[in-house]
Amino acid sequence: MSEHSTYTPNNPVEKWFDDRLPVVRFAKEHLMDFPTPKNLNYFWTFGAILVMCLGIQIVTGIILAMHYTPNVAMAFDSVEHIRRDVNGGRMIQAFHAVGASMFFVALYIHIFRGMYYGSYKAPREILWILGVLIFLLTMATAFMGYVLPWGQMSGWAAQVITNIFSYIPIVGTPLLELLRGGFTVGNPTLNRFFSLHYLLPFVIAAVVALHIWALHVPGNNNPVGVDVKSSRDTVPFHPYYTMKDLFGMVLFLIPFVWFAFFAPDILGHPDNYVMYNSQVTPSHIVPEWYFLPFYAILRAIDFNFLFINSGLLGVIFFGASILILFFLPWLDTSKVRSGNFRPMFKWFFLIFLVNFIALTYLGAAPAEGIYVILAKICTAYYFIHFLVILPVLSRIETPAPLPTSISESVLGKAHA
Repeated sequence: MSEHSTYTPNNPVEKWFDDRLPVVRFAKEHLMDFPTPKNLNYFWTFGAILVMCLGIQIVTGIILAMHYTPNVAMAFDSVEHIRRDVNGGRMIQAFHAVGASMFFVALYIHIFRGMYYGSYKAPREILWILGVLIFLLTMATAFMGYVLPWGQMSGWAAQVITNIFSYIPIVGTPLLELLRGGFTVGNPTLNRFFSLHYLLPFVIAAVVALHIWALHVPGNNNPVGVDVKSSRDTVPFHPYYTMKDLFGMVLFLIPFVWFAFFAPDILGHPDNYVMYNSQVTPSHIVPEWYFLPFYAILRAIDFNFLFINSGLLGVIFFGASILILFFLPWLDTSKVRSGNFRPMFKWFFLIFLVNFIALTYLGAAPAEGIYVILAKICTAYYFIHFLVILPVLSRIETPAPLPTSISESVLGKAHA
């Protein structure tokens, strides 16, 4: 028990429980009464929205697993069986499929918010690294989940994406055969992917717990990027931010349920409603939209460099495009956290955002003509942003004057 605890048990049962397992005390001190900067905007609600999304995916996923059959002869039909015959199955499947896309919408907003407001800077580097790790795990989980319906896009995406490993020297082919469970995508692949797809969300939940713990050590960043100076700069997390987060969740659920009820298949590819056939290649293999920026980078590299062939070079750039995020705290050394007070960074961040959206579009476009040239330009800019622009801006940019405290930024100098 802490010396300055604000929690007092209300009755003998609560006191008995508190003496043996002070979980309510922990929640009161570290969650409900947690001092939170008073100026957080609605971009900060996406953390809570993501916890909600993870919960929805785990609950719907467990129910789907009760009816799904991980066998190449029956997987496709078992998904149709869930949609047509299982009580409430259409809704469970729709919420899970739409939920994956909505998860990534919230995840990308959360990441870009962190990048704009400098939430990766000291003392929050571990918080950021854990966040990027969650992003990686979520991408792996989503990819494996996309394979499970065993439609044309599922099977061929598995074929193309797992084939990435074959370009890695020495260990690539053994890794590929281990992942596929054979020389090609087949029944062992589907079983492995189903097993890992079921396991990884619980791993993600564990890393999310570490992520929240790492957040509670330095406390929240905020839109002005100024450290908390006194209790006047903060409010308790409950009820102020619990209500704000709940309101954000309700707003987020409106498009979520609209898609689930009225257009559950609109985000899917038409070819994925045809059972996988290893003898018939789709004319245009595309992954789900949330992988497209990185898929565009993978395809943009179609040239050899020194002794490295284009396949391996593509894989290196593809891997580097995600791994570079781990090093962001050390690439951007500006002392000012918030983009609001960095006039040049603000514009370069906007260009980076547009560039990322362009990569998403180019990932879905055919790899021919002008699209190839544009993908090369956008890929080059993606890396230039991290490796050149951010380090240079840190040295040459003159930031705008910062408010002396969070209260001053909220109330103005006269009241602070």
